Amino acid sequence: MTIKEPFKAAPFIKEIGRGKNGARSMTRSDARALYEAMLDGRVSDLELGGILLAMRIKGESVEELAGFLDAAEASFAPLQAPEGDYAPVLVPSYNGARKMANLTALLALLLAREGVPVLVHGVAHDVGRVATAEVFAELGVPAAASHAEAEAALGGGHVSFITIDALAPKLAYLLSLRRVLGLRNSTHTLVKIMQPFAGPALRLVSYTHPEYLETLGEYFTTAAPHERGDAFLMRGTEGETVANANKAQKIDWFHEGQRDVLVEKQLLVEQLPVLPEDKSAAATAAWIREVLDGKIPVPDSIAQQAAHCLTVSRALRTRHR
Repeated sequence: MTIKEPFKAAPFIKEIGRGKNGARSMTRSDARALYEAMLDGRVSDLELGGILLAMRIKGESVEELAGFLDAAEASFAPLQAPEGDYAPVLVPSYNGARKMANLTALLALLLAREGVPVLVHGVAHDVGRVATAEVFAELGVPAAASHAEAEAALGGGHVSFITIDALAPKLAYLLSLRRVLGLRNSTHTLVKIMQPFAGPALRLVSYTHPEYLETLGEYFTTAAPHERGDAFLMRGTEGETVANANKAQKIDWFHEGQRDVLVEKQLLVEQLPVLPEDKSAAATAAWIREVLDGKIPVPDSIAQQAAHCLTVSRALRTRHR
C-alpha cells in the first residue's frame, strides 16, 4: 500500500488567504501542484477547507484556472472520440432548471441525429431543480457507468451522458464538498470548462456571474491549448449551456486564440415558442419527443445554436485531421 505524502499547503494559503484585496494569485505551475495534491487527497481537511474558502473569496485568476484545469484533466483517463466528419461536442450540465423547462437534452439530441458525437456530463440530481440526467432517463438515454460505456454510445451514434462521478471521481469528490461547506468552489467552474477527450473537441461553456465572462474569455484566448479544440461561451439558461428558448443570448466563439461573436445579444423573440407548462422531467421529455418528431417547431434560438455547433464541429475536425 502506497502512503501518500502530505502536501504542505500553508505557504499557498498564506498567499491566497489574505482577502479579496490583499491576496496574491498563484502561478500556473503552483496552482497545478496545489490542485493535484487536493485531488490526490494529500491536503488535510483543515487546509482543504481553508483553500476552498480562500479561493471563493479571492476569485480565480486566469493562471490559477489554467493550472487547476491542467491538474483536473490529468486526474482521469481521457476519452476516445469516434472517427467521422465531426469533432465531439461537450455539453456540461451541472445546474438543471427550476423556472423553465430544461432543454439541454433537446440540443444534444438535435446534434446527435446529424451525426455529431455528443457527450453530456454532469450531476445525476440537483435538489429543487430538474437535472438533465432525469430528462435523459425519461427519454430512454441511460447514464454511462464507465468510460467504455460512454465511448460505446458515441461510437453507436447516440448521445452519451455520464455523471461526473463516473467520468472523473476525484473531481466529483471536490464538487461534493459544497454539501459540507454550503458554498460552491473552484471545481464547479472547472467541470464546466474541462475537455475530457484525447483529441480536439468543441466545448459549450456557460457562466452565471458576469465577472466570469471576461475571466473565461481571457482563459480561452490566452491560456487554453489550441490543440484541445474550440469553445462557445454564453450566459447560462438557469446555468445550463442550452440557448434560452425565449431569447438568444450572445455567444462568443474561441478558436486558435481568436474571439468572434457568433450570436449577438437579442431581446425577446417576436413570437414566443410553445413550451411545456409542466417543468417536470417526464413532461419535458414528452415535449422534446414531439419536437424531434416535427410536431412542434424547434425554438429558433436553439436551432441557431445547433447550426453553429454543426458548422464549427465539422470545421474543427477538418482542421485537425
